Amino acid sequence: MASSRLILTVLTAAALLAACGQGTNAQSGGGEMPPPEVGVVTVAPGEVGLITELPGRLEPSRVAQVRARAAGIVLRRLFTEGSDVRAGQPLFTIDAAPYAAAFASAQATLARAQANLGQATALAERYKPLVEANAISKQDYANAVAAQKQAEAEVAAGRAAVQTAQINLNYASVTAPISGRIGRALVTEGALVGQGEATPLAVVQQINPMYVNFTQSASEVLKLRRDFEQGRLKRAAGREGAAVRVVLEDGTEHPQPGRLLFSDLTVDATSGQITLRAEVPNPNGALLPGLYVRVRLEQAKAGNAVLLPQQAVTRNAQGDTVMVVEKDGKVTPRNIKVGGEQAGQWVVLEGLKAGEQVVADGFQKMRPGAPVKPVPWSPGGTPAGAAASAPASAASKAKS
Repeated sequence: MASSRLILTVLTAAALLAACGQGTNAQSGGGEMPPPEVGVVTVAPGEVGLITELPGRLEPSRVAQVRARAAGIVLRRLFTEGSDVRAGQPLFTIDAAPYAAAFASAQATLARAQANLGQATALAERYKPLVEANAISKQDYANAVAAQKQAEAEVAAGRAAVQTAQINLNYASVTAPISGRIGRALVTEGALVGQGEATPLAVVQQINPMYVNFTQSASEVLKLRRDFEQGRLKRAAGREGAAVRVVLEDGTEHPQPGRLLFSDLTVDATSGQITLRAEVPNPNGALLPGLYVRVRLEQAKAGNAVLLPQQAVTRNAQGDTVMVVEKDGKVTPRNIKVGGEQAGQWVVLEGLKAGEQVVADGFQKMRPGAPVKPVPWSPGGTPAGAAASAPASAASKAKS
């Protein structure tokens, strides 16, 4: 009886093990796992501007020192420090009493010379008919004419003296030589200025527009010229073939675009750099003289280039590569040539063809030699099909 029960127990256990084995085999033989989804970017070549970012420094477009050209005591300051002034606006008043007296004296001297001229002219005109009638000697008439000419010269000298005195009197009122923003006053009321030299009083700077001076490697400039000559690149539109954007220290971009004015003809012997200058509008005064900035310069355009997100490109000492999805669904590496960066994307010049799919997301899902399912990649980093598949998987879990 006991032996019968033992045999029955062994048979039951064997049956259960056989059933478990069949279930496991059925599950393993039900089918393969679907290929993983990866986000891809479809290659679409086009014309892409090549942006170069260079260090630069801002400076005002015009700078003028306000100096005292008349000697004397400063009586008044007529402007607010740090304000905007216009050309010809009075800035300082210097004691003008000595210059007013000199101007009055010059006017009096001119009046006396004009009176002498009138007398000499009348005498010469009276002598003219008399000498023709031989009533006076020719010598007397010649003396009268000479006296008239001398009086005319004295009048001319008197007028010049009056003009000089007027200029010196005007110098007592110091005006702004240009329109712009004026800094702090370098002298105060009561200061004696203009003694022996033109004393600096203030500085006026025109900050709209602004100049930005920056440098570029001579080797880069020569390479660009070769690319232009050989047709690999073409010049960007605009004056001197370049558009300019200024990036501030906090990373923000100045809203007003600039234009390249010139590039220097010589290379700095110590640094091997070429100096360039651009003009940037500054209507709101946001750009300040002396500020260090970054200059984004578009000097050329590539006619058959591709923009790829930075995470799609692997960069190392051996070169730049991307992962391309082939027609059979498998992923293979591809060597490319990167020409620079633009708006957070790499500019690819060589190595890709139109219509090819480059992996931009899902690298961790790929297996060597295994196929993948490419889906369009969105800038947010999520494949286009992922959002739709997530609710579906949630629904299937709810049913189960």
